Amino acid sequence: MRSPARAGVVAAIALSLVMSVSPAYAKKKKQPIQPDPEYAPTLSMPRPAPAVPNGAIFQASNGYSALTNGARAGMVGDVLTIALVERTQAAKSNGANTDRNGSIGITPPATGPLSFFNPSDIGMGGNTTFQGAGTAQQSNSLQGQVTVTIAEVYPNGTMLVRGEKLISLNRGSEHIRFSGIVRAVDIGPENIIPSSRVANAQIIYGGSGEIARASQKGWLQRFFEIISPF
Repeated sequence: MRSPARAGVVAAIALSLVMSVSPAYAKKKKQPIQPDPEYAPTLSMPRPAPAVPNGAIFQASNGYSALTNGARAGMVGDVLTIALVERTQAAKSNGANTDRNGSIGITPPATGPLSFFNPSDIGMGGNTTFQGAGTAQQSNSLQGQVTVTIAEVYPNGTMLVRGEKLISLNRGSEHIRFSGIVRAVDIGPENIIPSSRVANAQIIYGGSGEIARASQKGWLQRFFEIISPF
C-alpha cells in the first residue's frame, strides 16, 4: 500500500510539471503561423546606372517596358494578382458479370450388370457466378485571389511569380502559398491573371488552430488504422 508521504511527493511533482509545461504549451498554441522564406516577396532591383546615349529614343539597359504594356507588371519586384479558379472533377466506374453452368448425366441400361445404377448416381453438374462493380468520384474547388511578386524574368518573356497570404483568426490561422510561371501576354490590364493560365503552378492551402484540429483524426485512431489488417 502506497504511503501518504509518497503520494504527496508524487502529487507535488505532477503539479509542478503541469505548471511548468502548461504556459509554454499555451504560448505555443497562440503563436500565429510563420511565413515561409521560400515565398518571401521579391523586392525590385535597384535602377541601373544611366547608359551612354547612342542616339536612340529607348535604351535597352534602362529597364523600360513597351508602350503597349501600360502599367502591366513585367519587372522583378512588380506585383501581380492571381485569381484562383481551380476546379477539377473526376469519375470512374467499372463492372463485370460472369455466369457459367454445366451438367452431365448418363442413363444406365435397364438390364445387365449395370442395371443396379440409378440415373442420379452418375449425374453431376456445376455452376459458377461472379459479379463485381466499382465506382470512384473526386472533385475539388478553390476560388479567391492571392497577390504575388515577380521573382525572375526569363529571356523568352516568361516570369516566375511567387508569394503567400497569411490570415490569423481568433480560432486559428490559414495560409495560401502560390508559385508558378506566367506569360506577359496573359496578364490583364489590371495585373490579374487566372491560375489556369499559370504553368507549373503550385498552390498550397492549409491552416492551423482548434478548427483544423477538430477536423482531423486523433493520433491513436490513425495508429490503429495503420496496423489494422482490415
